[in-house]
Amino acid sequence: MKAVLLDEFGGPERLRLGDVPSPAPADGQVRIRVAATSVNRPDIVQREGHYPPPKGESEILGLEVAGTIDELGPGVSGWEVGDRVMTLVGGGGYAEYALAYADHLLCVPDSMSNAEAACVCETYITAYLNVFRLGGLRDGQNVLLHGGGGGVNTAAIQLCRRLTPDARIMVTASAGKLERVRGLGAHLVVDYRAQDFAEAVREFTDRAGAHVILDHIGATYLARNMKALGVGGTLVIIGVMGGAKAELNLALMMVKRQRIIGSVLRSRPRAEKAGIIDDFRSTVLPLLAERRIVPLLHAELPLAEVRRAHEMMEAGEHFGKIVLRVAETG
Repeated sequence: MKAVLLDEFGGPERLRLGDVPSPAPADGQVRIRVAATSVNRPDIVQREGHYPPPKGESEILGLEVAGTIDELGPGVSGWEVGDRVMTLVGGGGYAEYALAYADHLLCVPDSMSNAEAACVCETYITAYLNVFRLGGLRDGQNVLLHGGGGGVNTAAIQLCRRLTPDARIMVTASAGKLERVRGLGAHLVVDYRAQDFAEAVREFTDRAGAHVILDHIGATYLARNMKALGVGGTLVIIGVMGGAKAELNLALMMVKRQRIIGSVLRSRPRAEKAGIIDDFRSTVLPLLAERRIVPLLHAELPLAEVRRAHEMMEAGEHFGKIVLRVAETG
C-alpha cells in the first residue's frame, strides 16, 4: 500500500510517499480502506522526533481516518465489511489502509462527506473530553480557549455554542483570524500578540475570570492562565508548545481553589478511549449528523502533497482542518 514514510526526523522535507505492506487486523480490530485523513499538531511533533507512538502502534503518522471497513479481525461483531466509519487511530492514518479497534469506531452520517468525517475524531473528541468531561463546563459559565483558528479550538467553540449556549466564550487568536473566530460565535476575541489576555478576560468577566481554560501552550502561558482563571476554576493543559516547565504560585492556587489538569488522548488505555467515544457518540454525533455542527475544512490536498500540508500548518495558515485525500470510498 502507499503510505507517507519518514526516514529520519526533521522538517516536512523528510516526508515521502512510499510502499509498505498492508497491515493485518489483530483481535478486536478492523482494517479500514482510508478515504481521507487529516493533519494534526501532534503529527508535526512526531515528525520532529518528540512524540513517539504508543507501544504497538504504527510508526506512520496520522491520528484519525475516515473510510470503509475492508477486513474484520478476530472477535469483531456489530460491524461489517463496507461499513462507512471514522475513528481515532494510535498511528498509521497517512496510508491507504489503517487499523482501528472496533470499539473506537463511529458511523459516518450520510450527511457528512469523507473529508468532513476525517476532521471529527481527533479534534472534536479532544475538545469534548477536555472542555466538558474534564473541565466540567456548564451553561452560563465563562470559558477561555487558546488556539485561534486551530482544529481543536474551532471545534471547542462550536461545541460550546451547542452544548452550553449561554456560556460566554473567550478566545485568543492572531490578528489575521480575529474576525473569523468572532464569526464562529466567540463573545470576546483577544489578539494575543497585542493584548494581555489575562487582563482582557478579567475585564470582560467583571473580574470573575474563567471557569474553564483550555490551553495547548503550556509554560509561557501558565502565570497568565492562572491569573485569568476564576475561583474554583479548572485549567486543562493539552499541549506544551510554549515549554514544559514553569513556576506556579501554589499558595494563590490553594486560596482560589483552582485545579490544573494535564490531558492527552492518544496514549489512554483502549477501554478508556472506548468510554469517551461512547459518550461522544450519544452527545455530539447527532449534532454532526443534523449538521448543527459542521467541521471547518480549510484545505483538502492529495496524500502526495503531505509536505505542503505540514508547511501550511506550521505557518499557521489554516483556519479549521487540513485534510489529506487518500482514496474515494463510500
